[in-house]
Amino acid sequence: MKKVMRKIIEIDDELCDGCGQCIPGCAEGAIQIIDGKARLVSEKFCDGLGACLGDCPTGALRVVEREAEEFDEEAVEEYLKTVEKPAEETAEPTMACGCPSSQIRSFEPAAACPSAAPSVGTGAGESALTHWPIQIGLIPPTAPFLKGADLLVLADCVAGSYPGLHRDLIPGRVVMMGCPKFDDIEGYVARFTEIFKTAKPRSITIAMMEVPCCSALSSVVKEALRASGAAIPVEEMIIGIRGEMLEKMKASA
Repeated sequence: MKKVMRKIIEIDDELCDGCGQCIPGCAEGAIQIIDGKARLVSEKFCDGLGACLGDCPTGALRVVEREAEEFDEEAVEEYLKTVEKPAEETAEPTMACGCPSSQIRSFEPAAACPSAAPSVGTGAGESALTHWPIQIGLIPPTAPFLKGADLLVLADCVAGSYPGLHRDLIPGRVVMMGCPKFDDIEGYVARFTEIFKTAKPRSITIAMMEVPCCSALSSVVKEALRASGAAIPVEEMIIGIRGEMLEKMKASA
């Protein structure tokens, strides 16, 4: 097919982590996950408008101008017929990347059920979670549940230590969970900086353990606040290793 000079999507293999969040934004189905990376299925399927750019959490996609096959709308229509199944043939929707851990979901918290057996130490047996994913590294800054939210930045050990997590801390908040000791701290700072710029959360609550390594979570949030220039109130909670609330205080960036 004849090639012309036009705009088209370019994908950086080094930056792409194969999360698949760019795929829903491409109405033409031009992008698929192949061998763990986002790839253009065919140049003629890409219109070059860049609707997928804002969904990439790593910045792996960009629009460039180069010689490429002409965009073929008729070919796109025929292609989509081969990749889309009728709703009745699909029991449950699945991500094109095959990675449900990264699929963005918002939902109502489970309603309290009087007949449900209470979990030990909480007095409640229902989850207060309203969204997925919850890992810091998996939540893109464009996730709709982040906009104007009250964030709960949660050290993952708190989830295993504090018995009242779903009763006291999660209700009304968007959970972002991670470990400041073993995870990518620079990546955390970059992720939070972008979230504070674009989603403009209303408040931030940091829940961390009393152990020294956990304090890095507070440093990450404060560094990201300075980098973003955002003025968001921050509250810190310190949880003891036996699960008790040791301290709750307002913090300054």
